[in-house]
Amino acid sequence: MVNRIVILTDPSGGQADSIDWTQIGTVVTEIGELYQLVKEQEVDLILVDENRHDLTNAVAIRLRRPNGLTEIWRVGSGEEPAFGPERYVDGFLSRTLGQEGVDQKVQDILSDKALLEKFKMVGRSPAMKAVARTIERIAPTEVPVLIVGASGTGKELVARALHENSARRKSSYVAVNCGALAEGVLESELFGHERGAFTGSVAKREGLFHTAEGGTIFLDEIGETKPDTQVKLLRVLEDGTYYPVGSSVPRRANVRVIAATNRDLSEAIADRQFREDLYFRISVVKVVLPPLIERRQDIQPLLQFFWRDHPKLEYADSALEMLGKYDWPGNIRQLRNFASRMAALKPKGTVDVADVEKFITEQHAGATHLPVTTGKTVEDAGQELIYRAILSLGNEIKMLRDLITSHLPSEGAGGAFDASTSEPRSGTMEEMEKVMIEKMLADTGGNRKEAARRLGIGERTLYRKLGKYRLR
Repeated sequence: MVNRIVILTDPSGGQADSIDWTQIGTVVTEIGELYQLVKEQEVDLILVDENRHDLTNAVAIRLRRPNGLTEIWRVGSGEEPAFGPERYVDGFLSRTLGQEGVDQKVQDILSDKALLEKFKMVGRSPAMKAVARTIERIAPTEVPVLIVGASGTGKELVARALHENSARRKSSYVAVNCGALAEGVLESELFGHERGAFTGSVAKREGLFHTAEGGTIFLDEIGETKPDTQVKLLRVLEDGTYYPVGSSVPRRANVRVIAATNRDLSEAIADRQFREDLYFRISVVKVVLPPLIERRQDIQPLLQFFWRDHPKLEYADSALEMLGKYDWPGNIRQLRNFASRMAALKPKGTVDVADVEKFITEQHAGATHLPVTTGKTVEDAGQELIYRAILSLGNEIKMLRDLITSHLPSEGAGGAFDASTSEPRSGTMEEMEKVMIEKMLADTGGNRKEAARRLGIGERTLYRKLGKYRLR
């Protein structure tokens, strides 16, 4: 495979350079030249002089448009600078390494990129490169592996990569979601059962450990298993045997066990919900998958991977920037959902900011996870919360009064209670509401629209209350 490397140098020549960049790749001095090269061929790595301030986030997005996987590294003479959370560069390469050191670093970058491709993992982030290096080291071994990560981070992808790059790759790979099955059903699925082992078992059935013989079994959501099942899994891992349900004859299991969880198993152990000895057996090597919020660099390549079958679907740079700022609580699974929706709604159109905003709003009913402000000061927000609490409390008291009244004896019965003379001090509540409205009108200079906004109510509601309290 030919690696294509482009170096964008400082045209002013203000920085003394001891590195012969022509030995590393194609040297250009203009952004236009760089655009043309990227358009004509697939570029793996772009090295940019630290004095090139014209390479902005928007420019980087355009340069990565072919597949999102082109890496962009800054080249400088000092220490690695501190990058912000929305950084568009993938790393920093120091000239102080010298010619040989720079050559080696470039080869390391390309090697990490090749590993990700080998394991069918889409991304550029340091976190995923570290995962790929771990897979490379442990795939050929027989050790049990525990993959830890939130839902939607790609745990089964890692499990498959471990299997397909092991000596067991020609045998079966079997996956089971332990959290999706009831305990009795799960045991039968894993270990099989004998005829008559339980009601409805009219025939003998082999389990998934038998199906995976010689290969790999992937136990997803292992943290959801019950104690009895955990004991049986521990036996398989310790001595390689298990008992089908209803059988007293042990069976041998020649399988590699890979498990995954989205739970903190140390907490589950402390709560006596998960066996500590089983944890030690399944976590000989632990692979941790970070959530998408911690690897924003992977958003663009993942999107373009999901849209690979829709070449006419375009996206605005501003839309991608907004997607990069979203928290993605559902991780890659949620990102795929967005990509599929856009591919269905706009197969030949352009995804813009409005599309992104609509998707995020629908996902969370207004809680957008975007780092946007409400436009209110802390004091304004506090006043609004107090006002809403007052209204809510008043409504609850009224509902309670009505409920009590409806269950009281009719008027004239002995010991009857007169709710009208014992109702809560709603007058005090109204006084508080009146004071709050007066203060907000004073703070806004009589601007009723702004006062309504700060109070969190509609203008019509405010006008009604102004009439009620005879305020002007």
